[in-house]
Amino acid sequence: MNEEITFVLDSAKESMDAALAHLEKAFVKIRAGKASPVMLSTVMVDYYGTQTPLSQVANINTPDARTLSVQPWEKNMIPEIETAIMNANLGFNPMNNGESVIINVPPLTEERRIDLVKQAKPNPRMLV
Repeated sequence: MNEEITFVLDSAKESMDAALAHLEKAFVKIRAGKASPVMLSTVMVDYYGTQTPLSQVANINTPDARTLSVQPWEKNMIPEIETAIMNANLGFNPMNNGESVIINVPPLTEERRIDLVKQAKPNPRMLV
């Protein structure tokens, strides 16, 4: 009997840990107004015919709290990186200066805060 209880508790803990890990990944995607390289973690770039994560074709930095800088390892990748960022539907408008792609992260507005609350609010259907 004790072995069954231990198994059930271990199984429940494993499921809860997986749920928390998923929640953390979901919260990372919520753009809250401060620039972070993690914001671009889902961006996939067409790298010579292969969909490749942006982090594998460029360095991503935050020169300040409102700016992301994407420095490609190959300058000819700049147009593909810009296209990939726009296609990722993150709400960013990338610009390039010939050397890198610059993304200005807009400050939070009241409307954006309300949207963030909606995104972070649990879905009652998912709780069952």
